[in-house]
This record gives sequence, structure tokens and C-alpha cells, in this order.
Amino acid sequence: MSLEDLNDEVQESYTEFDDELAVSLDRETRNELALLETALEPAETDELVRRAIHMLFQTTVDTGTLDFHLRSGFDVTYDEYLTGMTFDEMTGADQYPSMDDERRYQF
Repeated sequence: MSLEDLNDEVQESYTEFDDELAVSLDRETRNELALLETALEPAETDELVRRAIHMLFQTTVDTGTLDFHLRSGFDVTYDEYLTGMTFDEMTGADQYPSMDDERRYQF
């Protein structure tokens, strides 16, 4: 897969999300959410879910987990996704033909 494939899949996922997302909760998650809501007193429970998504995203970026999965599935990193260019495109490495080792030093 490639950077273009990643962009296409992100766009597809983004358009599938509505402003509201129904999520089923198991017992443990429901208990944790209830405790967080009681302790943090957000305006709405939705705010806690938004914060949780932000924290999970930041953690996966900081630990390299996101890059690992992107490299495994799409052969790009998060930085490459953000710039819209692969590392080879940024450095110009994809502009030159491959070297022929047998003829490299012949004139």
C-alpha cells in the first residue's frame, strides 16, 4: 500500500463518522466512565470520550505505535502522512536511477 492508499482510507473513515457515534460499553468501561465523570465533572460525558481519543492518539504517536502500524500496512510514517510526501520524495532519492554496481566506476 502507499501514501495515496492511506489518504483514501482516512477520507473514507472520516466520511463514515457522523457527528454522533453510538458506542456500546462493557461493564468495566461503564464503571470507569462513571468514576471519571463523577471526579472530573465534565459538561457532558461526550467530553470525556473526546479526551480519551486525544490521549490514545497522542500516546500511539509518542510511543511509535502509530508509525509501526502505518509502516506495516501502508509503508509510510505519520510524518510522511502529515507532509503528504514519502521520505524518498522529500530527499529526492526517487529521482535518480538505481546504480549499476558493475559499471559504477567505468568512464
